[in-house]
This record gives sequence, C-alpha cells and structure tokens, in this order.
Amino acid sequence: MKIIGLCGGSGSGKGVVCKLFNEFGIDTIDTDRIYHELTSTKSECLDELVMEFGERILSDGILNRSVLRDIVHAEKKYLILNDITHKHILGRVRDLIDEYEKRGSKGVIVDAPALFESGFDQECDYVICVYAKMETRINRIMERDGISREIAEKRVYAQISSDWLRDNCDYVIENDSTYQELRISVLAAKMKFFDLL
Repeated sequence: MKIIGLCGGSGSGKGVVCKLFNEFGIDTIDTDRIYHELTSTKSECLDELVMEFGERILSDGILNRSVLRDIVHAEKKYLILNDITHKHILGRVRDLIDEYEKRGSKGVIVDAPALFESGFDQECDYVICVYAKMETRINRIMERDGISREIAEKRVYAQISSDWLRDNCDYVIENDSTYQELRISVLAAKMKFFDLL
C-alpha cells in the first residue's frame, strides 16, 4: 500500500485537496482532526499536556487550544509541545493505515501540516506539497478564521516556508487558480500515484 504525505502551509488548501482525493476514491487521514479528537476527551495525550502545561489549559475537561497556543508562544515551548503531540498523533495515523490496508486500500493520503517536523515524511513513499502564493494564503486565512491581516501574516511566517516545502517534496499541486483547475491537478496526481499500482 502506498503512503503519500500531504503538506503545505496554512491557507494553501490541503483540506480541499483531500476532499478531492476522497471524491476520486482515495482514502485520506487528517492529522489535525486526530489532534482535535485526542484533546477533546480524556486521553494519554491530553494527560501529558496537562502535566507539562498545567490545568490552566483545560476548559470543561477538554483542551482550550487558544490558551495552550498563547502559553507555548510566550514560553517558547514549541519543541516540548511537538514532542508530546506528535507521538500520539502518529501512533493513531499508523493504526489507521493498518486498518485501511486490511480493508484492501491501495493507498492513503496523510494530511500532515507538520509532516517534516514530526519525521513522518520518512515513513511516506512520496510527499506532495500543496502550494499557493503568500498573498493567496493570507487572504484565505483572514476569510476562513475572521482574523486581521497582521495575525494571519504571523501564522504564515511562523511556519516552514512554502518554497522550502516545494523544493523538498516529490510532487507539487498548485492551488492559486480556480476550483476546476485544482480538481484537474488532483486528478492528475491521483492517476500518477495510484492508478498505476
């Protein structure tokens, strides 16, 4: 079974790309969704976060992400946060990959914004980058999250450069144009990576 990593900066359109892969019959795994599941109920991941950052990160027993984000930013504890969360997220990803393989899936797309930071790129057969220009991404983030340009820019500049991702991936899906053109690009990627299996 082929494991394809999917990465790209915030606002690049990874979620839309995954929906299109689903439409074309390819299974996908969303690591952001896994993180939300792991921190929206009692779990080992949430217990470890509380041990490190304190009860202050909880609201009604679940993670208050904005509080945690503010603490991590203020105290510069990004590496500690990643050490805790990545192992739990990737454990669940591997379990899901095993489930898909047992069901006879010919491959899976793993949508992982922190693909390289977590080291999961080493477990992928190929890595696809979803790429969009900086201005496009900033505008999408502002519209999606209802935030100011200043905050959107801070989010973008805090991430790995899209140009670096583009240069270090096996394949690039451009997402600066129309939905129809993106659909054609995703179909081309599906044919390249899955139809020849």
